[in-house]
Amino acid sequence: AEMYAGLQELGVANGEDLKETLTNCTEPLKAIEQFQTENGVLLPSLQYALPFLDLHGTPRLEFHQSVFDELREKLLERVSAIALEGKVEERYKKLEDLLEKSFSLVKMPSIQPVVMCVMKHLPKVPEKKLKLVMADKDLYKACAVEVKRQIWQDNQALFGDEVSPLLKQYILEKENILFSNDISFLQNFFSPSPKTRRQGEVVQKLTQMIGKNVKLYDMVLQFLRTLFLRTRNVHYCTLRAELLMSLHDLEISEICTVDPCHKFTWCLDACIREKFVDNKRARELQGFLDGVKKGQEQVLGDLSMILCDPFAINTLALSTIRHLQDLVGQDTLPRESPDLLLLLRMLSLGQGAWDMIDSQVFKEPKMEAELITRFLPLLMSFVVDDHTFTVDQKLPSEEKGPIPYPSTIPEAFTKFLQENRIACEIGLYYILHITKQRNKNAFLRLLPALVETFSDLAFSDIFLHLLTGNLTLLSDEFALEEFCTSLFDGFFLTACSRKENVHRHVLRLLLHLHHKVAPAKLESLQKALEPTKQSGEAVKELYNQLGEKLELRKPSPAQVTEAPSMELPLPTVPTPASR
Repeated sequence: AEMYAGLQELGVANGEDLKETLTNCTEPLKAIEQFQTENGVLLPSLQYALPFLDLHGTPRLEFHQSVFDELREKLLERVSAIALEGKVEERYKKLEDLLEKSFSLVKMPSIQPVVMCVMKHLPKVPEKKLKLVMADKDLYKACAVEVKRQIWQDNQALFGDEVSPLLKQYILEKENILFSNDISFLQNFFSPSPKTRRQGEVVQKLTQMIGKNVKLYDMVLQFLRTLFLRTRNVHYCTLRAELLMSLHDLEISEICTVDPCHKFTWCLDACIREKFVDNKRARELQGFLDGVKKGQEQVLGDLSMILCDPFAINTLALSTIRHLQDLVGQDTLPRESPDLLLLLRMLSLGQGAWDMIDSQVFKEPKMEAELITRFLPLLMSFVVDDHTFTVDQKLPSEEKGPIPYPSTIPEAFTKFLQENRIACEIGLYYILHITKQRNKNAFLRLLPALVETFSDLAFSDIFLHLLTGNLTLLSDEFALEEFCTSLFDGFFLTACSRKENVHRHVLRLLLHLHHKVAPAKLESLQKALEPTKQSGEAVKELYNQLGEKLELRKPSPAQVTEAPSMELPLPTVPTPASR
């Protein structure tokens, strides 16, 4: 029935008609011949050609099928051509007429592509037809994305069902990178360039689904805001920026010109590409922030979400550390550097994104003066400590012996890391910086401050992913008991039992560096890291992988040749028989 759907409405005979004719006739062969004449290709010259094909054993079905396929291809080409020629009203009028005539055949598999092609080229398919397509699962599945867009823009729930699996896939992809078993300081979560990231499957699919439709773009942004509020997952902020820049790459001006964040995101994207905010771009970004007019403060909610993207935070934090080092060399205080103050302003706006969108109070967070007057100078003093220690080591040693590296942490530093989000973020990036420099002394000095941090940021996946990568540069230190005790017992193991993600990151690190750790320490770590009943599959899987690797390292019994015993065997004494 599907094969002939809709033919009767057009007055064209179908298989059912032939069946009925043959059932009620006395001369079947004559009836078939008459049916062929009435419904065949009405071309006089064919009368002589068809018997010729019969002689070659070519079935009539094969002939008609090839003619049909050829005509359908020509019709599809013609429909696409009509969509581009003549005046706009005329071309669409032709297509609408064609749709009206052909729509009844939409369920007929052989004709369906033509009907779908007509709908695809119509900027506005009649609502009645859209509803019929939407109500039929197979038709909905078969129609082009151009038609689906027209359905989606008035059906947010249906669009949400289409987008939801893509968003889940996106988050999963990000988490898989953070928990990847490949640990390296050269290749990490932040290595791919923005342009490379935008080529990802999810971003490309969403870009195609949105097309030039502002309404659908707004819907996706609304989904991302809602999910960010519900989960606090910052990867949704990344997708917000990537989607806008993907539309920018395609020069979709219909959307880019109406998104107030477009130019700001474009400028920030260039900074992320360079992993640094230079002076020229800093001034541009400041211009955008200062240009938010009264009554338009709501745009700050979107800008804060763009700045909350981990790739943006990473760029701002790296630039901040670089600025602080430059200031040490220039004998300048943080409060005297406008560029540094702008970086802090943007970090503050990004870190405050969730609170701003949640409270719907659109104003920039107030910067704490102590962050600039006390915390940043404290960080600079650590840089000075390193320089001083390096110079001391090079000086000829006097009788008093070498000066030890400072081991105490100022109480204020620990307090800032616990109570101030921006200070904590910058502090963590400073620790990543010294680890990358292989500065073991500075790392061990500041590590205790990480046990308690603002909102447990030191145990967040992004920080631990970067830290484990940088720690590979200190791989030789893992043979030392003091280093391992400070790192594992003093930091990682303090959170393993309450935070499964930390458990996973420690196992990732050991899978990579187990051969560097002293055997006795490795054994105690293996016991401490044994999964509990509550542990997830990922932890159990990693623990088993580690166990297998350690098994392979043990020498096999055959290799261990036992030394001959030096003791003489004792003579056996018969036991007295019991009476």
